[in-house]
Amino acid sequence: MDPIYHLVEPPAWEANPSADYAVSSLESEGFIHCAFGHQVAPAANRFYPAAAALLAVRLDPARLTSPLRVEPPSPTSTRMFPHVYGPIQRCAVSAVHALSRDERGEWVFPG
Repeated sequence: MDPIYHLVEPPAWEANPSADYAVSSLESEGFIHCAFGHQVAPAANRFYPAAAALLAVRLDPARLTSPLRVEPPSPTSTRMFPHVYGPIQRCAVSAVHALSRDERGEWVFPG
């Protein structure tokens, strides 16, 4: 499987580096939202347009111990997104990329 990415603002990612990572969507929706490489910039621009800084945490699906499912975000959608159904283990992280903005101010993914 291709690498997957989780978008996160730096303070949230760096808050507790020795523990597994979880976000509020894990409790409210049952999973952590992720994206494939081609989905990172569009998701960043849609969900984090005003963020001061943004990271794309690259995950190795083979190293995740929490279940990973690739599924549509809604029953009527034809797009597929990866969702992690549990905390993200830090040992599953293979890289952390800082996103930058282009001349229009939109997020650009270097991956």
